Amino acid sequence: MVKLYRDADLWECCIQRRKILAVFWGVTAAAFAVFLGLTIFYTQLPFQDPAGPWVIAAVCVAIAAYMIFMFPFMGIKYKRCNAYFKMLKFISVGLKEHTVVPFEDIEDWVTHDGVDCNVAVFAVKNIKKDELLRRQIFVDGEKDFPPFEVGVPVHIVTQGNLLIEYEILE
Repeated sequence: MVKLYRDADLWECCIQRRKILAVFWGVTAAAFAVFLGLTIFYTQLPFQDPAGPWVIAAVCVAIAAYMIFMFPFMGIKYKRCNAYFKMLKFISVGLKEHTVVPFEDIEDWVTHDGVDCNVAVFAVKNIKKDELLRRQIFVDGEKDFPPFEVGVPVHIVTQGNLLIEYEILE
């Protein structure tokens, strides 16, 4: 069996997630310190001081820069890392399913639970009717796609339609 994930993958993803959160909280603390410092400076200015509008503009620029940083950083980088972490966590504690099915086709990329995946299609026999169904198995986009060949049976281990292990049978 070829395993796509190691035991250390979850830990490495957890460390990466913590680093991203540490950067976010550091930048948030710095932005709060700048905002607080400029607010205290503004309150200490005499009435109708000519530097007042400049302090207000500096506060607006600092908050705008923080917002411009925060939305892409947390909305893209952290969101993708967190989705990958959740996927790895579900793999480690989830119920695994073993199946031997023939490989049929490859479909386009798709986002499954926030993680980019390739789609491998397998032919599965329907229990109630005498026909074949197409089962989509998601292969992590970060990993190399397995060397499946059309019509060759494959022993796969999945968790929630996500490929964890495979063995190509001859």
